[in-house]
Formats: sequence, structure tokens, C-alpha cells
Amino acid sequence: MAARPQSLFTPSSPPPKFGPRTGTLTIKRDGDGALHKTETPALLTATSRGIVPHLSRDHVHRTRVIRHIQLPFESFIDRNPPIPTLVDGLHPLHTFLGYSADSHILTMTLRDPSDGRKMPPNGNDFVAAHCTRGVRKVTASSWNTFMEKCKPDIVVALSDTPFTLPPHSQKRLTKSIERSIAWITSLLKAPATAPSEAALPRPRHVFLHLAGGIHLEARAEFAERLTDPVDHKDAGALEPYNTLDDGISGYVFDLLPLRAALAVESRKAIDEGDLAGGLVRVSDRHRSSPDSSSRLAELLQCSLQVLPEEKLRVVNSPVSPHEILRLVRDVGVDLLDSFWAQRAADMGIALDFRFPVPNNLESTRTACTPPRKRSTGKSDLGHNLFDSSYVHDHTSLASSFLDGLTADKSETHDLPVCDCEACSPRAPPSRILHSAVDVHAWQDPSCPTSPTALQPPMTRAYVHHLLHTHEMSAHALLAMHNITVFSAFLDGIRTTIARGPEEFAREVGQFERTYDEEGVLWSEAEAMWLQVERARGKGRLAREKEKQVESTIGTAVDL
Repeated sequence: MAARPQSLFTPSSPPPKFGPRTGTLTIKRDGDGALHKTETPALLTATSRGIVPHLSRDHVHRTRVIRHIQLPFESFIDRNPPIPTLVDGLHPLHTFLGYSADSHILTMTLRDPSDGRKMPPNGNDFVAAHCTRGVRKVTASSWNTFMEKCKPDIVVALSDTPFTLPPHSQKRLTKSIERSIAWITSLLKAPATAPSEAALPRPRHVFLHLAGGIHLEARAEFAERLTDPVDHKDAGALEPYNTLDDGISGYVFDLLPLRAALAVESRKAIDEGDLAGGLVRVSDRHRSSPDSSSRLAELLQCSLQVLPEEKLRVVNSPVSPHEILRLVRDVGVDLLDSFWAQRAADMGIALDFRFPVPNNLESTRTACTPPRKRSTGKSDLGHNLFDSSYVHDHTSLASSFLDGLTADKSETHDLPVCDCEACSPRAPPSRILHSAVDVHAWQDPSCPTSPTALQPPMTRAYVHHLLHTHEMSAHALLAMHNITVFSAFLDGIRTTIARGPEEFAREVGQFERTYDEEGVLWSEAEAMWLQVERARGKGRLAREKEKQVESTIGTAVDL
């Protein structure tokens, strides 16, 4: 008889139905018996084609806060069979993509939760997924096969989430619920094998999207179907599960389709025709507000009302730390994807904020210039390093954190340290000397070469230069920095929750009063980023020359 799935989430204290909570996420693998523990709320790193955007394998391994990684599998289905399914071993996905089985937990999902493009409708036996060669149909049996071959630590069951234009009819919602129930049933059933064959294992850790869209009745009905006794005809194959929920380890909420449907409902739908030829995503134009967060919390609470509190709750595609704080306060979530912070790196934004906000924010900053204050009196969440104001700014990326070298030389300091490779770089373990000049540089006593020796931080002026010269390292530095700042933000959430829900609610209010939520920084950075991106290619030098003449800066003078 198959065993029930191991509980992934252990709360620090008896969790409330809704409200801030902390706990421990524990993953125990079947093959090697390794045990991985993570304090929650925790960070879930977003990927593209299985790789953290802009980061090499070395970057990922050096960014120690990257532990839980989400892999949208749709990018691999352009080939049949998908290449990752051809890899053997205990950890095929880790091996194929270069992640460490000792350090990284991989969650496999079919669709990219940050991709809000319109898609063809799903069918009764397939989900439409987008790959480099267009749209492909993935059946429930195919998904089960991919999961068995790839052996991810966590698998997200197929769910019928409509990505056609809302609003959706009652008939469409009913189909969504019925299909999602059928697909999770198929995934949880014990695989049928011939007597001579070795039995294939059931997925050990299964997450499920809670269906129902923005309709409270539909969301409540789907959750109740999960807790109903299983159908008699499926009881044998589902043993020892008495309900479908018995086989589920966590619940997933994709905020992007919910936010898009709410925008249509409020007659504020985003025009997808103005997306800069594909450079900008629909989600880049989404903004949070207290009203939208309240509506999202209502939808999530409706789904969770009849479900157990002791299971993991995962939120994909939040668009601001304000929205995250409200969902933690009003619902209670345990894993949050970092796509928002990673997307900021694409646009040249270096995050610079803290939670909880220090009592005297200005006196607890470094000598670096703090983020800009808007007319509302609220500070930006970071710095738009595309802006020309950073041309001669030779300070580290964040004023809210110390760089590693400064902290190491300081006897006492009250600021947290940003341990990313941009703020706290370390000398490489080996070096390549191309000439005698390199030899002299490495012998410079001001630049110690020990693998553990901290180096001076990357400066804002340097990253500004890299951005305007289209250097890939600019986005790599920003991605490592932003993921680390986002992890520090979640660490602050855990620390504050430990002091009680009232204290956490007070700190959330202080954060809302301190930091801007309107996204002006995002809009400015997006415009400058697109301007630099469009400067590439044919005719670029001519355009640059025209701009130089117009500005009269650096132009030649006739003698």
C-alpha cells in the first residue's frame, strides 16, 4: 500500500486560518534520502528555459539565497520527447540544468506563471502551452510521463486556467473545475504496470492551482470538490487517499490571470497592443493597490476556507512588496516567486528598501544617495540606473545595506549586509594571466587574491555604464543584487511575524507610508530601457551622432 505524502510544511505555532504565519518547509527525497529545510515565508526563484535569467551556473551557486527554483516545462516541449526526459540518474533535472542536488529544490510546472499572453483554449484532455515553436498541446498522460522521467522535487498538477480574453461564462468555469479535478485525479492515481514491471512511484510532493477564477462561488465549489470523498470507481487506484486533498502537499495561486480578469471587471483592462514589440510583458504594466490586494485576498480566502491550514501556500507573480505584505497579513502565504524583483533587473533597477522600516530611516542609511522621494513624500523602492544622474555616482548599489568590504572593516555597524556578488564580490579561486600587466595587477597588495578576500563593491556608475553599452554583466549584477534584497525582505517578514500579528500589521502600515506603490520608478526605467534597447542594430551610430550634436556635449570644435 502506498504511503500518504509527507507533510511539507511545519508551522512554527498552530497557524490561524488566515493571517501572518511562519514555519519550516521540509523536503525529503526518495532517492538519496537528503533532507532540505527552509524557513518560510521563502523565496521561489523564477526561470526561463530552466535557467535563472542573466545568471550563469557560477552566479547561481554564489547567490546563496537561491534555493527553491521554479521550472516552467513548456519551453522544452518544442521537441518530442523533451530533452530533459532523456537524462538518467537520481536527479535528471539538476544534472541537465546544472543545479546542485545538495542546495537546490526544483519545482516543475507546465506554464510560466508570469506569461500572460492570450492562448488558444484548453481542451478536455489537454492544456495549451507555449514553446519556441508555437503552441503545443500537453495531455494529462504526457505530463505524468514528463514528471516520472524528470523526477522533480515538487510537481504542479495541470489545471485548466483560461488564458483567453475574460470575462468567462458559467459554462467555461464549470469546464475549468471539471477538467482540473480530472487531471489531479489522473496524477494521483497509482501507475498501472504489468506484473513483470517495476512499479513507478507516485509523485511525492504535488502542488495544485486552486481554480475558479474571480468568482467566489466557483472557487468555493472547487475547494469543496477536493475535500469530498473520492468517487467509488477511483477509490482503488487512489488508495490510501480518502479525498483528493489527501494527496496534495500545497496550493498554488497564480495572481496574473486573476489580476487581468479583475482589470476587465473594473473596466481597466490593459491594452496589449502597446507592448513595444514583445519587449514588454503584460505583467509589467500591472500595478498593485490596497483595493486590488483586498480583492485578491478575498479570492484566496474563499478557496482556502474549507482546506487545511497545515499545507503550503504558494503565490506566483506578485507585482510589489506592498502586495506581498498585504497577502501575508490577510491570508498567510509561505512561498513567493521573485519574478517581480528579477524583472526589475531587466529594466536596470537596483532595489534599495528594507522591511521592517527602521524608526529613523535617514539616520540608518549608508553614505550612498538614498532612493528618490516623490511628490507624495514616499521613497522609490530602488534606483533606475539607466538615468544619467548616476554617471558619476561611485557608491554601492543600495543605501539600506552595507557592502561586504565596508562591513568587514567596520568594528560596529547597525545595517544589514548585502551578500550579493555585486555588493560583496570575492576574489575568484583562480586567475588567468594574459600578459605581464595582468601579473602586476594581481600582485597589487590593495587587491588581495585569496578566494575568500572581499573586493570593493560594484558602483552605480559602473553598472550605469554597462547598461548603456549593452553589457550582459549589468543585468547579471542587478539580478543577483535584487534577488538578495528580496530575500532580505522576506527575512524581515519572518522576524516581524515572530513579534506578533499586531506588530506585523503596524509595520506593514509603516512600509505603505514610507515607500511608493504607484510604480513611477518602473515607468521611468521601462522608458529608458526601451530607448537603449532600440538603439541597437543598423543605424545606431548615426542616431548616436545626431543625439550628440543636439546636446552639444562632446562635439568637435572647428579651429
